[in-house]
Amino acid sequence: MAELTYEQLRHKTLAELRDMAKGSEHEAVQGYTQMNKEHLAVALAKALGIQHEHHSVVGIDKSSIKARIRELKTQRAAAIEAHDHAQLKTVRRTIHRLKRQIHKATV
Repeated sequence: MAELTYEQLRHKTLAELRDMAKGSEHEAVQGYTQMNKEHLAVALAKALGIQHEHHSVVGIDKSSIKARIRELKTQRAAAIEAHDHAQLKTVRRTIHRLKRQIHKATV
C-alpha cells in the first residue's frame, strides 16, 4: 500500500477505514467496528505509524503578535466597561486583523 498521510485517512469514508482496519492486527484498531470515523482515523494512523503534521507560522513573529493581541484584549475589556462603542469596534477590528495575519502566515 502506498504511504498515506493523516489528511488522506481523514478524507476516506468510514467503510474504507473499516476495511483497512480489518486487515490490521494492531491493538489500536481492536474494536474498529464500534468506532466512529474520527476515532478510527486516529487509531489507524497509530497502527500504521503515521504522524500528524502540525502547522507552523512562517515569515512573521507570532509571539509578538500574540502579545499585542493580549494587550488589545485588556483594552477591549476596558472599552466594554466604559460603554465606549467606537473604541470597542476599533480594538475588535485590530484583534481580528492580527489573527488573520497569523492565519495567513500558517503553512
